[in-house]
Order: sequence, then structure tokens, then C-alpha cells
Amino acid sequence: MDPEKKAQIQAHARALAALLYEETDPEQVKTLAGIEAAVRGHLLEHVGPEIGGFFIATSSGTTSGRKRRLDSIIGRLRLSEKQAQILEVKAYTRWSPYLEQCCLLVSANESYERAAEDIEVLTGVKVAHSTQQRLVHRQTFELPQVEGTVEEMSVDGGKVRLRTPQGQPSEWRDYKGVNLHECCVAAFFQDNEQLTHWVNNQALSDPLTCLGDGHDGIWNIYTQIGPSTQRREILDWYHLVENLGKVGGSQQRLGAVEACLWQGDIEGAIAQFDDWKHERVATFIGYLSKHRQRIVNYGYYQAEGISIGSGAIESTVKQIGQRIKISGAQWEKNNVPQVLKQRCAYLNGQFSK
Repeated sequence: MDPEKKAQIQAHARALAALLYEETDPEQVKTLAGIEAAVRGHLLEHVGPEIGGFFIATSSGTTSGRKRRLDSIIGRLRLSEKQAQILEVKAYTRWSPYLEQCCLLVSANESYERAAEDIEVLTGVKVAHSTQQRLVHRQTFELPQVEGTVEEMSVDGGKVRLRTPQGQPSEWRDYKGVNLHECCVAAFFQDNEQLTHWVNNQALSDPLTCLGDGHDGIWNIYTQIGPSTQRREILDWYHLVENLGKVGGSQQRLGAVEACLWQGDIEGAIAQFDDWKHERVATFIGYLSKHRQRIVNYGYYQAEGISIGSGAIESTVKQIGQRIKISGAQWEKNNVPQVLKQRCAYLNGQFSK
């Protein structure tokens, strides 16, 4: 901005400030916090709508069509049908795109009631908690498309509590979280078909490292992703060690077994139990046999920079749970997919762009 224009703006701003100060409660300007609130109130009520209206009319080049009111972060605006069409504002909405984005960002982290309170504090605009919920459920949250190549992924399950008729105990149901490492996350409620369809539509490397714990449901999903020759399935090292710990017994023996497994030596690990027959031993050996093809040389893979643990997806499920498991939260079954999409959109940074 050239100095002459900047000087004009400063002069107009000072004149405007003098007018607004005369209309401000003297008690409100005794503290800086009060001044901030007063100035923001004037901006939303008097200044923002005028500037916004000028920008809208000038940018769109029209004022034709029936007008409607629109709440925004710069105050309440009046927008004609033609202006809304040109400026890509959704039909019938009472909220500006930017204000909607702010609401979605906040409600992705906390209850709709708290989101309503926080939006008013942050923007000065009142958006009721019921409106916060409606904003979420009328959105179209597109699943992300990875720009590069997916080299690693992990899948794990989470729990969500469903609302039940009054007097009946609540129900917990499973959803599946997916982490395409260093790319994005997604979650699917009772829809494994959409999960695998989404993953298969990404650019998948060959080999594609697939990490998971010992749960059959995870590996059943992986069978639907890419050809078997493309997948490099790895049993999560930390779950493997956790299951070893359940065997109990001599710490020296367990240490020797762990050392064998770290190198992918399953036969050597089993041989450590030759002199001890026990039900827990038999269970663990069965576990090793079941996942034999997924137990790799963990030491080598780690040295090569290949992930050996599913910590990324466990972290993702915990982060999703921070929203859907807030105290007292119960969800209508049909609303769960949309809430999961909103939370994942937040985790992927979609509301910050």
C-alpha cells in the first residue's frame, strides 16, 4: 500500500474511532479487555457490514435479486441471490462460509454446547448449539485424496457409544480407523467396503507396508487392499511383546524369546519353550503360528526406516476418541459416520486451510 492511501485510511479510521467512542459506555473503556470487546462490537455492528457490503457489491458487480441476511465474522451482511451465486455462497444458509468453517473447527474438538460458547467468545457471533450440530450434518466431508504415494498404513478399531431408548443401557459399537502414514487419516463406522474402496483409490507403493495388531478383523480388511503380492504385512512389535509377557515364567527365558523374535526367528523362539509345557505357552505358540508370515526381522526393518509398530493408528484412534468419547457423549447411530468424518477432517487440517 502506498503512503498516501495508508495516510487516508489512518485519517478515516481516527475519525471513525472518535464517532464510535462517543457511542461507547464509559464504564466499558476502563479496562483494555473492555475496550477490545467494545471495539469488536462496533466493528461487527457498524463497520464490518458496511465494508463487507461494499466489497460484495464491487467484487460481484451486481446487486440484483432478492436479498437475504447472512451472519459472518465481519457482522451481519445482506446478500442478493445473484451475489451469492457469484461468490459461491450456499443457497438458503444463514451463515457465511468462513463462520461455518470456524464452527466446524471448534465443534470438531468439543461438544456442540461448548462450541457455541467458544465461538461467541472468539468471534463475537452467536451460533446456537443446535445450529452447530446442523452445520455438521449438512456438510459434505470429502475423503482426502493423497497427492503422493502411500508407503505405509495401519488400521485399528475404536469404540463409540450409541444412544438407546430411555431406560435402556447404552451400546458400544466398533468403528475402524485408518492411518495412511505421513499422509492423512480416516474413520469408518460399520462400512469396511468404503474403507477398502477409499484406500485402493490411492496411489499405493509396491510393497505397501500394512501394520496391525493380532485382531482378525484388521487382517481381513487388509485382504481387500491391493493384491497379496503388493502387501508387506507386519504384526505390530509391541503387541507381539505384550502377548509374550502374558506367558509369564522366567524373565531370562522371556528375554531369550524376545531376542529371537526381534530377528524374526520364530523357530528359535518356540525352541525356548521345549522344556516347559503349559497352557499359556501353547496359546502363545499358536499365536506365533497364526501370524508367522507377519513376524519379520524387526531389527532389520527398523534399521531400514520401515515402521514396525502400529502406534500411528493407535494415536489416531485416541485423537478421534477425544471428540466422540467426551464425558456423557451418546450418538444417534445414523449421525456417527458424519461425526467421524468431521473429526478426521480436523485431524487432517482441512479446516485450517
